[in-house]
Amino acid sequence: MKFLLMMHAPRGTGDWDLFSWSKEDLDAHLRFLTELNRELEEAGELAGILGLAPPAEARVVRAGSDGNPVVSDGPFPESKEFLAGYWMVDVDSAERAYEIAGKASTAPGPGGAPLNMPIEVRQVMGAPAED
Repeated sequence: MKFLLMMHAPRGTGDWDLFSWSKEDLDAHLRFLTELNRELEEAGELAGILGLAPPAEARVVRAGSDGNPVVSDGPFPESKEFLAGYWMVDVDSAERAYEIAGKASTAPGPGGAPLNMPIEVRQVMGAPAED
């Protein structure tokens, strides 16, 4: 069963501006995530992982009346959070996906305190069965 674990970060708090953290705090955060990723990879559960650029660099694309893409800097859905990154895991149960998300949520932030970041867990849908 594949699940997408989406790491959400609050907008406008500055807490998630990793480049404003001290070198020690950033190193501790990255070591935690690297270790988590290594554990998932060794268990054969890691199907993919990526961090995303900040929302200021995101673009919205729509098809114009001529069918060509029209790229703009918004509007985006109003939200108090943005997607900061994700893991794709292939696990035996939803409970295991929740366990991994819970661990990811404890990644250390400034001062070493757990960030307790919200991790949205969604099962990846399979293709419909063929008749």
